[in-house]
Amino acid sequence: MGRDAGVIGLGAWQLGADWGEVSEADAHATLQAAVDAGVTFIDTADVYGDGRSEQIVGSFVKDRPGLTVATKMGRRVPQEPANYHLDNFRAWTDRSRANLGVDTLDLVQLHCPPTPVFSSDEVFDALDTLVQEKRIAAYGVSVEKVDEALAAIARPGVASVQIILNAFRLKPLERVLPAAAEAGVGIIARVPLASGLLSGRYDESTTFAADDHRNYNRHGEAFDVGETFSGVDFATGLEAVRRLRPLVPEGATMAQFALRWIVDQPGVTVVIPGARNPEQARANAHAADLPPLSAETLEKINSVYDELIRPQVHDKW
Repeated sequence: MGRDAGVIGLGAWQLGADWGEVSEADAHATLQAAVDAGVTFIDTADVYGDGRSEQIVGSFVKDRPGLTVATKMGRRVPQEPANYHLDNFRAWTDRSRANLGVDTLDLVQLHCPPTPVFSSDEVFDALDTLVQEKRIAAYGVSVEKVDEALAAIARPGVASVQIILNAFRLKPLERVLPAAAEAGVGIIARVPLASGLLSGRYDESTTFAADDHRNYNRHGEAFDVGETFSGVDFATGLEAVRRLRPLVPEGATMAQFALRWIVDQPGVTVVIPGARNPEQARANAHAADLPPLSAETLEKINSVYDELIRPQVHDKW
């Protein structure tokens, strides 16, 4: 993927909604800092701010060739398998094309659809049609569960699978990453910092804004609880971070250490941490410059997972 920094992308959920307010000027500055630091892959979705994130990203990339923009579709309607059909796909992608200001979308991902969608031939035939019509250049899926990822990887037209992967979510290492590598399917690692838990910036006194999902979705009230702190109880996550902190290399931040762990996993194509400001975007991108973590460090990360995290999350997704 060119220089190493390309393995760190940028997730643009924060630039749309659900993480507190980010102005358009701040969003553009964040995007610029990421690209200046080597980011070439930006991930957004039609539902982030109901199109706001796509519009901001679209206005930014307009005069900047060489960037890949991935978006997602399917979460603006009730999550029922019957809604996943060609007419809706055409309407959704037409809206995203307008938001992003492009004729052909680089990559469109089904946005964590209901599980039955992954076994529908009609759905994947419809996605193939979008490619033939040049509405999209390629398609992939974003998933909650390992079994959904494996079902998607088995589909010949799927270019990528986006899945939660971080030091608090090790299950994809067992089967998903090897299967994707064998099939030539890209892996987009999302929620890489466990909604900021793995940044090491939080403690028991940390509070989040009312419009921040880390406040309103802690128990899955709005969407899958696995999207918030990777499904890990906040207090347990803080304890795990305390145990991991001594492993952080000198001169690196906790967040960079957590991102480097993902980069080190065989089969990962790109990691998409979010950023709310230029400093975060730059720091995240430079995680790719750290040397690979030692076998001893990887073993210690595994032991923290096994003791504290595995009982809470491993069997759920």
